[in-house]
Amino acid sequence: MPRVSEEYLERRRQQIVEAARRCFIRKGVHATSMQDIFAESGLSAGAVYRYFKSKNELIEAITGQVISDLHVYLEELVTHEPLLPLDEVVVRMTRRIQARSAEDGFVRLAPQAWALAMYEPELRVYVQDNLTRLRGHWITYARRCAENGLLAPGADAECTGKALFGLLPGFLIQCLITEDAEPEEIAAGVRALTRAALIDPAVPTGT
Repeated sequence: MPRVSEEYLERRRQQIVEAARRCFIRKGVHATSMQDIFAESGLSAGAVYRYFKSKNELIEAITGQVISDLHVYLEELVTHEPLLPLDEVVVRMTRRIQARSAEDGFVRLAPQAWALAMYEPELRVYVQDNLTRLRGHWITYARRCAENGLLAPGADAECTGKALFGLLPGFLIQCLITEDAEPEEIAAGVRALTRAALIDPAVPTGT
């Protein structure tokens, strides 16, 4: 019997992940059973369990896709040369989140994963590690701002990075629940705050 190629295995794995994503978006993570995923994927229980031993493993796989997409994009923004102004980083990142949280977007599943992580120890470790990694990009950005004289004297870059990270979940919740926040509004709010106290939103010429 010929060996199954890695490409085939990855396609089958992605088929299952996409089926689970559709079920989770349509029914919610709690209400979705493995039987729902079998039916949605068109595969047998044995075929699905070959790749994923539990629903939590599927949640981890989807969460990994969410974080990976945002991780790569945010890393590009915060390490950009020259240093991007804070309001520009915020508007680009929130636009990314908005686009990925549309009706069938996988980012809309993030709050469900956060809720489950509070009660599922293994999932908690996975989500915690990934969110900490994402938050680290904001801390990197805050340190770059400090190096360029854009933080208020004596400001703690790590604390600033953690505060900036908090913008993302807040914006996502508004996208999904209140449905009345736009990236440009968040950027305008950031400009108002930075003028008042935190970071000069305009990067000086020549930096």
